[in-house]
Amino acid sequence: MRWRTNSKNFFLYSPAMNTLPITPAAIAQPTPQQLALSGSWTARGIGDIAAQLETLPAPAEMLVDGAGIKALDTAGAWVLQKLLQRWAGEGVELPVQNLRPEFAKLLAAVGQHVDDQTNPPVAIAPASKMEDLGRSAAGACQEALALLSFVGQCALAVALCLAHPARLRWRPILYNIRSAGFDALPIVGVLSFLLGVVVAYQGADQLRQYGANIFVADLVGLSMLREFAPLITAIIIAGRSGSAYAAQIGTMSVTEEIDALRTLGIAPLELLVLPKILALLIVMPLLTVFADVLGVFGGMIMAHSQLGVGFNEFLDRFVKAVSVTAYLTGIGKAPVFAVIIAVVGCFQGFRTKGGADSVGRQTTKSVVQSIFLVIVADGLFSVAFSALDL
Repeated sequence: MRWRTNSKNFFLYSPAMNTLPITPAAIAQPTPQQLALSGSWTARGIGDIAAQLETLPAPAEMLVDGAGIKALDTAGAWVLQKLLQRWAGEGVELPVQNLRPEFAKLLAAVGQHVDDQTNPPVAIAPASKMEDLGRSAAGACQEALALLSFVGQCALAVALCLAHPARLRWRPILYNIRSAGFDALPIVGVLSFLLGVVVAYQGADQLRQYGANIFVADLVGLSMLREFAPLITAIIIAGRSGSAYAAQIGTMSVTEEIDALRTLGIAPLELLVLPKILALLIVMPLLTVFADVLGVFGGMIMAHSQLGVGFNEFLDRFVKAVSVTAYLTGIGKAPVFAVIIAVVGCFQGFRTKGGADSVGRQTTKSVVQSIFLVIVADGLFSVAFSALDL
């Protein structure tokens, strides 16, 4: 006879069980102070004894003798433990005595599982709103610290690549320049053109009332070059390329491709993050210039149709109203926005865990956080430029 156990199943195995006749499990009361268990308390031997035990009253001050039990498996131990626990619920504690050591171990092991199901975990009271707020604040702080750590890792990777230019991977850089820059020209151009049209149209009525039609060039030029063109370009790239970065890296993280890269000795930051950052650093200023041109062109068309300001007149006033400083102010924001979008997108991609739902969740967070940080950075730029009188 052999005894086998593991973490999930407890059973008694005897080669003779399948060949020898099964003695049905039985329970008897030879004396008023003794309850005797006998037979095979196994899946094949318990039969309908479980129904009989349900009607058995709880004895008081009685000895439960298990010396007559010939075989015991998890099914029999389960039935016996349910009987003992029913008695315990009625205030009668009657442990089974004279059991074989292996049977006693099995009965105790099954008893733990019966306890877990009989006594479910206590329901935890729902957290208060203040507790939820505290947990949300703690989670936001932890994520901010993780983002700061990721920025430090990216800076270290950039320093290593600058010290050893051969580590730069030009093929991924060129690919990202095409996907994030050239492929984004249509949507950036269309939205910038429409934004220039809207700005000129909204200002047309006010300028017409004071006979200041020509100043539409000042309105369109300064607003587009200093604020709207770099901001709308950053928002488009955050929704288009930043989300793609998070989804790509998040999918690789879920499919364990990131771990495979580390196993091969390839630094994921150098292969996946740096090319994206360098590509956006190159294309964002160029896209901003493109947005400037299309936005001003849309304002020119609206000024000509609504205010009667010709193209030559518009351009003459535009050159006088818009200085090189105002133009460079908008261009200077683009690299900062590029770093924010690339770093946040890649950071959220690396934080993806679980399955496809996590990829979508982190992608959404990357877009929201990128746009939020871009607008915050733009506000800080406005405060700084106002302080510097630029």
